[in-house]
Amino acid sequence: MIARIVEIAEDGRHLSKDRGFLVVSEGKTELGRVPLDDLAAVIGNAHGLTYSNNLIAALAERCVPFVICGPHHRPVAFMWAADSHHEQSGRISDQADATKPLKKRMWQQIVRSKIEQQAATLDAVGRRAGGFSLLAHKVRAGDPENVEAQAARRYWPLLFGSDFRRDRDAGGTNALLNYGYAIARAGVARAIMAAGLHPSLGLAHANRGNAFCLVDDCLEPFRPIVDLLVFDLVEEGVVELDSAAKQALARVLIKDMLTVNGASPAALCMERLALSLARCFSGEATKLDLPIRPLPLER
Repeated sequence: MIARIVEIAEDGRHLSKDRGFLVVSEGKTELGRVPLDDLAAVIGNAHGLTYSNNLIAALAERCVPFVICGPHHRPVAFMWAADSHHEQSGRISDQADATKPLKKRMWQQIVRSKIEQQAATLDAVGRRAGGFSLLAHKVRAGDPENVEAQAARRYWPLLFGSDFRRDRDAGGTNALLNYGYAIARAGVARAIMAAGLHPSLGLAHANRGNAFCLVDDCLEPFRPIVDLLVFDLVEEGVVELDSAAKQALARVLIKDMLTVNGASPAALCMERLALSLARCFSGEATKLDLPIRPLPLER
């Protein structure tokens, strides 16, 4: 069973733990409960939320990210479990000792995968994606020519029209993208933490103010799935991030992707990527386990 994303979007709610359940209450009235073992992530996206310490500890024990959102539905904080894997110390040590050439080679694989996924998304919506395969092959270790940005400049106008500008602080389509990326980011964070890796020690992302650089690195190949979901919503006339749009975007973790092992949900692909990353850091592997050029199988 695919784990569930729970978002708390109403003001004044209290979250607590009762036996094996996350319980949502308002005052003394229980509004609902979800088994803790079914959770992929909990997203706090409202004002005046309160939480019990027992719940936070129970989520940490299960490596379930607790995501706090700020303006425009962008994550401003994640809870990270301090002890998430039995080899955590060794894996973080391997990660910290990784050489620059190794990190550049892994970033090359990630950028190539992202561009291939962008081409697949464009194909899925009937847009011409000519040239994206060539761009993917042009990516060298570390992407010194910033081919990722070159692909983005072609990608956004093709997907959403020539007038579209990707703006993380804007509403409308951009707000839909922000929320979808927050869901996917939570899934990647869970996979990274469960693999015993440190989310702050990135490959290419290196912002000193970002505690989740590695998460953002590994998120890149999964962004185009969010883009496809948002495209479908926009085509249906959705212009605001309402509850129905959030439910649709929360499906990103269960969208199927093609891999060398057949079709797998995105959440499982994230886990495989994180584990292969740990093996690369330790010297056991040289290739990341990334989704192959596919498109999501369900639309």
